[in-house]
Amino acid sequence: MNKKILSVFIDESGDFGKYDPKSPYYYVSMVLHDQSVDISDEIKSLEERVSNYGFPNHAIHVGPIIRREQVYKNELMENRKSLFNALYHFTRKADIYYLCAKIDKGECEDSEIAYIAKISRAISDELKDNIDFFNSYDLIINYYDYGQNNLTKIITTVFTTLFNNVELRKVQPADYKLFQVADLICTLELTKDKADKNELSNSEKEFFGSARDFKKNIYKNIEKKKLHK
Repeated sequence: MNKKILSVFIDESGDFGKYDPKSPYYYVSMVLHDQSVDISDEIKSLEERVSNYGFPNHAIHVGPIIRREQVYKNELMENRKSLFNALYHFTRKADIYYLCAKIDKGECEDSEIAYIAKISRAISDELKDNIDFFNSYDLIINYYDYGQNNLTKIITTVFTTLFNNVELRKVQPADYKLFQVADLICTLELTKDKADKNELSNSEKEFFGSARDFKKNIYKNIEKKKLHK
């Protein structure tokens, strides 16, 4: 009998630095894919679209696309939206799910230790709420780029405390489309929380429209991919 294997692609938005009211949140997204489910056609289609837009073998970074930064600084809005839509519609169509743990750093003591404790609890709570789902797999493989050492330790500790069938693998973002989806999820969850408070930046308003437009046209479809217990 073949093993049931779950891939978990993990990305973060935020840091462990001193609390900044302009950037108070920390998000950890976990994109879930049952390895027995073939999504190769969707991946091939995404790769072709991104290559046709002039970005072969490219890891899409959603935040810089919205803000017109880094490699996207000279790209027209039309081109940036095409790249965003390629990853967005891939996420909608692929047979995957996600969880997103989040904290407001302003709600805890302004220290790295306090942030670590609260983020650990937030991730643990998301996993515990869906414990039967995770326990249905023989092996859980976590994919992370080791971008933040503290988060690497948190992921390792929380998952191995709850499960005895976990592996952690380092990834290069360009090699895994689902890691790029994890980046997308972090950005959209953050944007949704900002939209709820009418705090969208000018770049976000230019890219998505109003807070209502974003929630109706973008977030509503992505939220359907959230794993529910």
